[in-house]
Amino acid sequence: MSGAVITYDRCVGRWQPDARGRLEEAALALFAERGFEDTTVAAIAERAGLTERTFFRHFADKREVLFGGAGAVEAHLAAAVAAAPTGAAPMELVAAALAVLAPFFESRRELVQRRQAVIASTAELRERELIKLASMGAHLATALRDRGVAEPAASLAAQVGMSAFGVAFDQWVGDPGEDLAARIREAFDELRTLTAEPERGRSRGARPARSAG
Repeated sequence: MSGAVITYDRCVGRWQPDARGRLEEAALALFAERGFEDTTVAAIAERAGLTERTFFRHFADKREVLFGGAGAVEAHLAAAVAAAPTGAAPMELVAAALAVLAPFFESRRELVQRRQAVIASTAELRERELIKLASMGAHLATALRDRGVAEPAASLAAQVGMSAFGVAFDQWVGDPGEDLAARIREAFDELRTLTAEPERGRSRGARPARSAG
């Protein structure tokens, strides 16, 4: 894996407090106050100053307040991989595509932190989060295959990349002073270190000899 840097001009748009945003804000506040299970759609709509009918125009159910943006994220990942320069290595494609998401999450930092706190408190939501991350990895693998990356390299790069992103994301959420893009770069730099070729003169996987003493 080389250290080449790929950049993109496009990024996911910034969040604006429209009706959907008001519903999201109201839901997160109520989830924190009452818990996810004890919060109803009616209560969310009332807190947002909107109707239940408006809620269901934007979300299929209250879980989708937390997970409804997954499709847009997956589309941006696929577009970023497709737009990458010719000749980029699979892990470079994955690292650059995931970095494209950083401005989106940074612009919604407080909401993201509150969202993660709700998810961490409920087993059902934690399972749903894992499914979402697996879906993102599958879309990344498909985008890599569309670029001509063969299997199993495409799936390996996508899955390892998503694991690195997950580590970076958790660190960023837990530390208000951190920058997500920097955390993503650091995670992939660490991957490069872990997967580097062994030193010359030592067999791959060989253990150092013990001293006779």
